[in-house]
Amino acid sequence: MFKGRHFDRSVILLCVRWYLAYNLSLRNLEEMMAERGIVVDHATVGRWVVHYSPELLERFNRHKRPVSRKWHVDETYIKVRGRWMYLYRAIDSNGDTVEFWFSEKRNLTAAKRFLSNALKRHGRPERIVIDGSQTNREAILSCDTTDRLQDRRRRDLKPIRIRQSAYLNNRIEQDHRAIKKRVRPMLGFQTIDSARAILGGIEMIHMMRKRQAKYARNLHPSLAEQFEILVA
Repeated sequence: MFKGRHFDRSVILLCVRWYLAYNLSLRNLEEMMAERGIVVDHATVGRWVVHYSPELLERFNRHKRPVSRKWHVDETYIKVRGRWMYLYRAIDSNGDTVEFWFSEKRNLTAAKRFLSNALKRHGRPERIVIDGSQTNREAILSCDTTDRLQDRRRRDLKPIRIRQSAYLNNRIEQDHRAIKKRVRPMLGFQTIDSARAILGGIEMIHMMRKRQAKYARNLHPSLAEQFEILVA
């Protein structure tokens, strides 16, 4: 994972973790490393974050605990080069993150792709709570029908119950705040690819803090310990 890198993996992991977890800029990290006698350009730190965040997230997902069968689904706004784009998110009844998907557009196609990914990874929920979005409702109905018809043995499954309530969906609106809190100081992303990679890393940190992963030897590892487990 770190083969051929000029810097030690401990330095790389520290910079990636601090950038994803705390309200620090890349230049902040450049200065903080310099205080420790490590000369690293802020652009290099940025490349580390974009390169390693997807790999760390993939490894984290292998340890992720199952989610409950009652979900809340919503999307929130993220700015990329001055344009508003959309982060689709789902949490379960316990507040654990189910799935997320970053999209250039907010439409039926994007909502269906997000929900299809969630169903494929986590199985069928009993109920999904959404706000008044008719697009999300249509996406759930479409994905639910497709999922039930893919296998003849699954046709007797009950349809996913849809509950439309802005009040009940406050749970996920509150959960958005942890992601937006970290994104806001970044003042927007420069590319879609970097936005997708960094948002995945921020979501991973959020799940780590919610203790959504199972590790054999340590029930409550710190963020630093979880990073070390993932790259071991």
